[in-house]
Amino acid sequence: MKKNLVVIAAMAAALCMSVTASADEDLITIGFAQVGHESDWRTASTQSCQDVFTEENGYDLQFVDCDNDSATQLEAVRNFIEQDVDYIIIDPIVSTGWDEVLTECEDAGIPVIVIDRTIDDSDKYAAWVGSNFTTEGLACGEWLKAYAEAKGIEEINVLVIEGTTGSSAAIGRTDGFAEIAEREGWTILDSQDGDFTQTGGQEIMESYIKSYEGQFNVVICQNDNEAFGAMDAMTAAGISYGVDGDVILVSFDACTAGLEYVQSGDINADFECNPLAAPFVEEVIQQLEAGETPETVVYMEEHWYVNEDILESITVTVDGEEQEQALTVVTDEIVEAQY
Repeated sequence: MKKNLVVIAAMAAALCMSVTASADEDLITIGFAQVGHESDWRTASTQSCQDVFTEENGYDLQFVDCDNDSATQLEAVRNFIEQDVDYIIIDPIVSTGWDEVLTECEDAGIPVIVIDRTIDDSDKYAAWVGSNFTTEGLACGEWLKAYAEAKGIEEINVLVIEGTTGSSAAIGRTDGFAEIAEREGWTILDSQDGDFTQTGGQEIMESYIKSYEGQFNVVICQNDNEAFGAMDAMTAAGISYGVDGDVILVSFDACTAGLEYVQSGDINADFECNPLAAPFVEEVIQQLEAGETPETVVYMEEHWYVNEDILESITVTVDGEEQEQALTVVTDEIVEAQY
């Protein structure tokens, strides 16, 4: 009798293992090589993928925080290839140096989906999902032009705190804004890398204050965390900023904390960069699973947020076409709904 029970137990265990293995085989495996955790935006981006690509939704997500180290990111992608995952998601730390490893992905038959930042030296990926960073920079410049005119401000002297050098977000926002600045004859006093961090923003702003005391009336920060650091530095130095301040402060990303500062008037305007790419990425994966060809470029909906209602919209020229783009005054409801 005991022998029969042992046999039955062994058979049950084997059946259980078989069912588990079958369930695991049914999961779509995804490797995600994330930039790091340098900002509120990045945290929201990571959470978006972790919320969508769950076992309950039919996925096995392998996640690597690359801590803003390009070598670590390349190694993570190669490890995903060795693991023979079904798909690889990359948010590239820098925009170059990718062709070799993407060729390895292609040779392994693993589709790659790029999110947020772009890759400039290879097209060996199935789709890119993200934001038009140059348009963000152009919109920032057009807003500043219209805002200055509405406020009767005739002279614009700008300090820029850039994002991580070599990242497509920093390149696009810098180039877009610089195009308007050159057209309008503004003075960009300095433009330095704050690495998309609050500490970086504060350190660069402290240096600017020493070098350009009394010379600037606009500070452009290429993400919210840099803006928070710049605010700390200007507050410590007794410099007023924001609505009715001596310095116009502009940011990008529009995270919840950033919008709270727009609503309070500490930040004049914040140009959204949507971090919630995962639902769009999932749509691409489902198209590939069905044997369909997805769009190679997928832009997400974004908004330009302001404190004051003195302007309803701005006109931005994108790819030679003029577009009227709305400005959104921040309310409690908008803050509550934001990431």
